Amino acid sequence: MKTRPRNSSTHAQASAPAGHVPMARRITAGIVGGLAGGAVFGVLMAMMGMLPMIASLVGSDAAVVGLAVHLVISVLIGLGLTVPFAGMLSGLARSAVIGLAYGALWWLLGPLLLMPTMMGMPVFMIDAAAWVSLLGHLIYGIILGVSASAMLRGRR
Repeated sequence: MKTRPRNSSTHAQASAPAGHVPMARRITAGIVGGLAGGAVFGVLMAMMGMLPMIASLVGSDAAVVGLAVHLVISVLIGLGLTVPFAGMLSGLARSAVIGLAYGALWWLLGPLLLMPTMMGMPVFMIDAAAWVSLLGHLIYGIILGVSASAMLRGRR
């Protein structure tokens, strides 16, 4: 009786858990999804004149530096969704809802808590700019969730 070697690629694929997403695909989806959502949100931030404030996090006031910082943060937050939670991003509608919730979470954590703390400002101050920021974070989250889901499932 002949048997296949246990290390064959066929066996490895057959024994992979259902819904398993390779780490390289999770990382790629987080980077691309984060950049896609971050680019759209970055346009909104540029229109509002918010990029110099983002640049101040690294000691600059240049809008282009603010955009670069914003995009790096967008990628890191994208990876924070896709690396641990890729299995949850199944289906575009579900992924849009997850992205929406993730964007809302980062609105609370980013501009309402972490950024003011880093800048010595009061936390959880909600004014007109904060509501526009919420809109931007929700848009970011939806774009991140949908684009990451498409990449994770092999759609483009």
